[in-house]
Amino acid sequence: MARAIVVLLFILVTATFTPAASQPDDAGSVELTVFWSSDCPVCLRQKPFLDGLESRYPGLTVRSYELTDDPRAAARFMAMAQERGVEARYVPTLFFAERVWIGDSPEIRAEIEAAIAQGSGFDAPDAPQGRTLPFGLDEATASNLALTVAIGFIDGLNPCSLWVLTLLLGLVVNTRSRKRIILVGVSFLTVTALVYGGFIAGVFGILHVIAHLDWIRWLVAALAAIFGLISLKDYITGFRGFSLSIPESRKPAIYRDLRRLASRPMDNAVTGGLALVATSMAMAAGIAIVELPCTAGFPVLWSAILTERGVSGAAFGGLLALYLALYLAVELSIFAVAVITLRMGRLGQEGGGVLRLYGGAIMLALAGALLFAPGLMQDLRGTLLLFLGAVIAASAALLIRRIAGVAGP
Repeated sequence: MARAIVVLLFILVTATFTPAASQPDDAGSVELTVFWSSDCPVCLRQKPFLDGLESRYPGLTVRSYELTDDPRAAARFMAMAQERGVEARYVPTLFFAERVWIGDSPEIRAEIEAAIAQGSGFDAPDAPQGRTLPFGLDEATASNLALTVAIGFIDGLNPCSLWVLTLLLGLVVNTRSRKRIILVGVSFLTVTALVYGGFIAGVFGILHVIAHLDWIRWLVAALAAIFGLISLKDYITGFRGFSLSIPESRKPAIYRDLRRLASRPMDNAVTGGLALVATSMAMAAGIAIVELPCTAGFPVLWSAILTERGVSGAAFGGLLALYLALYLAVELSIFAVAVITLRMGRLGQEGGGVLRLYGGAIMLALAGALLFAPGLMQDLRGTLLLFLGAVIAASAALLIRRIAGVAGP
């Protein structure tokens, strides 16, 4: 009798404290097939999620095929893709029954788990995996926002664009006319943003098409490293030698055109104002094109990182708008000061060199992460630590140089 009571208590305790099994009796084994590449940052970011699926769904088998040096895996990839009417072109690509997913995102992960739960008879998880951030952001979205804010703002501190703007506003301020300052400044900044935004969208479109090529990430990282090293060289040498800045040979012509624009007569408020706006816009377009070699590094790097993260469509459009807003933030503040105070300073060579130092350090850090630690910036903390490390390194170099008594550029 006592033994029967013990057995009964054991059964009750076990039933009480053991979670109800989510697997029905007739649940069979199902397979998720994944094709990936070891040099694909998106694949590496997705791997921990895939590794955890089998533990959450005991009836699931995840079959993983690395494509770099395995012809049989590549042939299997092509066969499975052809069966489902998709291209065997991008990684990661995941197959489950008749479903296909390409890339990685919170939405894709949720769809994968829902399909597994439905196909195997398991209960789908109640909440998405991963840490919850303020405003309902997930780690990937927060990282994309942080990356865009940081690069957009740093790109806005470009000495080439600031030199042109401060020179232009300095000339217009001498007319003591707020109306002229507003017309010229708004026209100039609007066209600059449109040209720059069009350039970035074009770069992103090209990278999005050729992103499947293994050597693209290396090429982008190499270009970013070259841009970064040239920026550091500009700081050390005072812009002597080869530079991506506006060539000295072009500066007299730019100065002459800006001075002509600033002194353009406005005898008629309407026609004179329209003519001033049209001239400002035409000049802004020309100067923005001349500036592109000086400013292209960060947009190319930013576009490449977003491409590898699978960002596209409306998400890219929103991030591009944010990038341009941050890029123009510094110039808009300078413009506002000119309108309010009717005064304007100019960006000197030393100030431009310091901006080059910080820009070069950050670009080198991003290039290194893109090549050797692509998973570092997949969350908000890693992104912020990377930028903070680059800023600290540049600040230390600046401090050491000044303590040593070395004159600025």
